[in-house]
Amino acid sequence: MKTASLQLVVLAAIVAIVFSEIGPADSKSRTYFSDGSLQAKIQYCTDCHGPSGQGYRGYFPMPRLAGQTTEYLENQLRAFVERRREPHMAMTMSRVHGVSPAMQTSLAGHFSGLNPPPFGRGPRQLEDTGKTIYEQGLPDDYVPACQVCHGPEAKGTGPIPRLAGQLYPYTVKELENWDKERGQGPDSDTSAVMRPIAHSLTKSQIEAVAAYLSDLE
Repeated sequence: MKTASLQLVVLAAIVAIVFSEIGPADSKSRTYFSDGSLQAKIQYCTDCHGPSGQGYRGYFPMPRLAGQTTEYLENQLRAFVERRREPHMAMTMSRVHGVSPAMQTSLAGHFSGLNPPPFGRGPRQLEDTGKTIYEQGLPDDYVPACQVCHGPEAKGTGPIPRLAGQLYPYTVKELENWDKERGQGPDSDTSAVMRPIAHSLTKSQIEAVAAYLSDLE
């Protein structure tokens, strides 16, 4: 009887030790934040990207975040923090610095669920040409159809970004300056796939594709 009791005491002690070790480790692996902290970060984002994440068309065009895939948004936040992507405004870096992975996930989830109408459309007379390039590519220039990766509706999936409804001037700027803003550092993300494609597009072709995408919902 005494032996059984002793065994129970030892077992209880072992269980207590195990859980005492798991508890703190599990707590350290998570980052907790209040709803107020999340709302504050969302406000930081909307100061530049608009209240519905629709983007901003001005001297420095701010991209549409609304409806973007969560995985892509998280990847880009990490790229800014790790300096694999160069922001065109110093304020971008200051606002994403120190944002925890858990907060990144919450921010991505928030903006992916928004769906404002397109804002910042491009010249409509370019849309037909842009549609052809998007759907068929430029075989003679070894440019594949954009829809192969971004989907027929340009809504993206997983790490492949949504392009539908993206601001015209922003898309033009990104494609024209791909090497200067994307794929910085040794561990580039999927943006590296776009490098030869961006190089193969002329300015007029870039403008046509951007105009077509800017009008998609």
